[in-house]
Amino acid sequence: MSIQAVIEEKLQALEPTHIAVENESHRHAVPANSETHFKVTVVSEHFQGLMPVKRHQRLYALLADELAGPVHALALHLYTPQEWASRGAARPDSPDCRGASK
Repeated sequence: MSIQAVIEEKLQALEPTHIAVENESHRHAVPANSETHFKVTVVSEHFQGLMPVKRHQRLYALLADELAGPVHALALHLYTPQEWASRGAARPDSPDCRGASK
């Protein structure tokens, strides 16, 4: 199973109403077909009443094995359904990696 698929499966514990796990490794200075850099967008009622740091800590706990091993970086975009709707169901674009051209 790919790292991306494992992440998607583990995030189901948050009962998301929207989930997107994007492998952005190709935008970084890593070997082809790497699974090291991900953008994760999760919309869940489980984030209600939690500050961003607590939301991130929840994901870090769920993905502890992946963060201890193959995953180098996560860009996290974590919203309640109300926050997601107010954003027009959009998450920020990722900047280009400065080291990707190496």
